[in-house]
Amino acid sequence: MKYELNKLDKSLKNFLASFLIVLSIGVGVGLIFVNQTTNFSAEGAVERFNGSGEYEDDNFEIKENYAKSVSEMLMTTHNHIIGFSFIFFMNGLIFYFNSIIKGFWKNFLLIEPFLSILLSFGSIWGMRFIHSGFVYVTVISAILMYASFFLMAGISLYELKIKRSL
Repeated sequence: MKYELNKLDKSLKNFLASFLIVLSIGVGVGLIFVNQTTNFSAEGAVERFNGSGEYEDDNFEIKENYAKSVSEMLMTTHNHIIGFSFIFFMNGLIFYFNSIIKGFWKNFLLIEPFLSILLSFGSIWGMRFIHSGFVYVTVISAILMYASFFLMAGISLYELKIKRSL
């Protein structure tokens, strides 16, 4: 038997839709945090990991951002790779059963986020320890990762809550 999201039992549809909505809110809150810490700018991302210059205020030198240590980089990388892997596993598992996107694009959307996870969090190491130009790899891979997430979640939600079974 071939399962499709729009043909599932109503209770299961509601359960999966509720999960996707809450997961999307969580991912959205993460994006708000990125905006708060980087202003969604390449310069802000570089400053977040490499630290900022110092400014003088009443003879005190205060850094707005400190350069991330190796242990902080390891913790950030560890937490995000594991967390995003589970996020995309669950989102992808639900999306797999959609009946709208098929073939190449379905496979692309299922696999691409995992590549973007590695590129995004690998490139922050390059940005921190090699060259600030790695920020552009971070930006491009993060855009692809988040676009894939919201596209898969949106298609799945559409099929779970709007598309009618034929």
